[in-house]
Amino acid sequence: MNNADTVYTIDTVIEKIMEENKKYDLSKIVSAYEFAAKAHSNQVRSSGEPYITHPVAVSYILLELGMDTDTICAGMLHDVVEDTDITLDEIKKRYGQDVAMLVDGVTKLGKIPLFTKEEQQAENVRKILLAMSQDIRVIIIKLADRLHNMRTLQFRPAYKQRATALETMNIYAPIAHRLGIRTIQDEIEDLSFRYLDPFAYSEIEQALKMRADERQAFILNIEKQIAARFVELGNPEPILSGRVKSVYGIYRKAFVNGKSMDEIYDIYAVRIIVDSVVNCYNALGIIHDMYNPIPNRFKDYIATPKANMYQSLHTTVIGSEGTPFEVQIRTVDMNYTAEYGIAAHWKYKEGIKGKDKLENRLAWIRKIIEAQQESDDAEEIVRTIKSDLSPEDTFAFTPKGDIITLPAGATIIDFAYAIHSEVGNKMKGAKVDGKLVSLDYKLQTGEIVEILTHSDPNHGPNRAWLDIAQTNEARSKIRSWFKKERREENIVTGREKLEYEFSRNNIRVPEEELSDFLADDLKRHNCATLDDFYAAIGYGGIQLSKIMQRLKDLYVKRYGPAKAVPAPMLPMRSNTGLIVGGQSNIEIKLSKCCDPLPGEDIIGFITKGHGISVHRRDCRKYIEAMETGTDKDRWVDVVWAEDAKKNDTPIFKANIDIVSHGSLTIIADIASITAEMRIPVTNITSRVLKNGNSNIILTCSIAGTEQLRLLISKIQKLPDVISADRSMK
Repeated sequence: MNNADTVYTIDTVIEKIMEENKKYDLSKIVSAYEFAAKAHSNQVRSSGEPYITHPVAVSYILLELGMDTDTICAGMLHDVVEDTDITLDEIKKRYGQDVAMLVDGVTKLGKIPLFTKEEQQAENVRKILLAMSQDIRVIIIKLADRLHNMRTLQFRPAYKQRATALETMNIYAPIAHRLGIRTIQDEIEDLSFRYLDPFAYSEIEQALKMRADERQAFILNIEKQIAARFVELGNPEPILSGRVKSVYGIYRKAFVNGKSMDEIYDIYAVRIIVDSVVNCYNALGIIHDMYNPIPNRFKDYIATPKANMYQSLHTTVIGSEGTPFEVQIRTVDMNYTAEYGIAAHWKYKEGIKGKDKLENRLAWIRKIIEAQQESDDAEEIVRTIKSDLSPEDTFAFTPKGDIITLPAGATIIDFAYAIHSEVGNKMKGAKVDGKLVSLDYKLQTGEIVEILTHSDPNHGPNRAWLDIAQTNEARSKIRSWFKKERREENIVTGREKLEYEFSRNNIRVPEEELSDFLADDLKRHNCATLDDFYAAIGYGGIQLSKIMQRLKDLYVKRYGPAKAVPAPMLPMRSNTGLIVGGQSNIEIKLSKCCDPLPGEDIIGFITKGHGISVHRRDCRKYIEAMETGTDKDRWVDVVWAEDAKKNDTPIFKANIDIVSHGSLTIIADIASITAEMRIPVTNITSRVLKNGNSNIILTCSIAGTEQLRLLISKIQKLPDVISADRSMK
């Protein structure tokens, strides 16, 4: 790849085409150049150069990647629709459907009115992914476009430099990695790093320059030693090349972990290219005979390819000088894929061959797109691109030996949903290497994971899983289940959330005007009715935190400044053994977050249209409200009525958290105690802790604090019980 100082002209492109041992339609490419040059004739770049120098540079980069004629033409024309009066129809008439489709795929959405820059960026990436799923050449053009923009970023204002570098690092570098285009990935990472942390970049760059000659001599010496040993053993001399790790690669490995450059084992790397897979392993034996291998530093990416289809043997050894270095061993075809990734299909194979294999390589694009269909939060795609396309993959196995590839930090939930939606939805637990683990367990490469599923066909996921799952695919499938199976529940939940946010922000919109007030958001989130909107909030497709500021601004514009809402009138309905403000005929519901019992110190919260929600005074929600001052005027005094305290009938729910040395006999003993006390048990669950102990959660109906205290006392006296205490959710 060339650098930022290279001057690109149409003559440079023609010269490059003539050098290539490949058929190109030169007249079509020159025509595209002339058309683009005329369209951009009155435009200049920030550097002061004619704008046409940019599309020419993009086309040259695409030539270096070995792309076909239509892709080169699309590179020439990629900005004409966005930045000039030229239409896609004109492109289609002159250069055909394929070129027009490629140009459309990389055209930004700057002319489409969206609410925020973040949403515009997200929609732009969404469109790129959709176009990628139809033709992968779209993203290759986009990567070439971004690479040249990064090479010339010094001419942009400082604030734009950082914003562009951050977007490149978070979105385009991970995509380049996943497509396996190492030549572009390394360069855009280094260029982005230069603007994101110029001091660290300069420090590493200077350190590399200071010992550049010494490092080059070291690599050349290693190459000579390896070549000589191969010939000595009667093997053909392999293709050898050496390199020093990229600036950003060094930063990621060393500086982030507080290490010095001398502590990075793979700062030097020597590549050995042989003619067959068998000879890859033969070469590995030769290297381990020549040098001392460092334990736990061998990786076989031939048997277990990376998600981007990268294949190679990696081993780290120590040379005679005591300096560690990495050796990468691969075949010629593997090397093409390692350097050019998906673009190798065009550069070395005269276009796409093996269509099914290519489709499998691009399956991850469809997964990301499908995952986005269940979320109307456009910004989420930007947040998840980096995690879902993480360069640091984890390889875990099913009990049958199938490989599941997940980003680093993925959990059991992510693994289950990567197998199949139904496996995730019916999951009740998991074993890793034969041992029970919690669902938030973070997987490590090489582990064997068995997902335990529920036999009940109606069993579904827990909403709390949304906070545990790390991949967008898993979160999307969880939301999809709630969207499909719990619509009525979602509508109620969504309405309550919206009413709460409106109340908290002093927004009072008449019921008959609500649809009109929310019209833009209904359209933005593809909701035909208010119930659709409520349901989307309920299952997590719409995040109120993302739209409330806009709604507050709209409210002020339509109705004037929001005024504090007086405490609502207390509804006068049935009583349940509690007294609020001296009255006993008020609608009451006991909060599920802390399950208050008769005799406990309590407090009430005035809900909108649902009476009083009763909490314990040590409930985290009440404590947080008092600390933050949120809705302080909606908390009211509540006391237990005398008859509630004296009631011996178990009508209140309580959870008891038990830790014991075992589980089976303990559960039987607990059942015996509750039966003797005539206490109904509504649920009991058990899980194995990391230290081997058991954690049992007992949910039962309790008459009051005295009965609960007696039950806990009896459980604590059981031989194997370590602890037993009341718990809140």
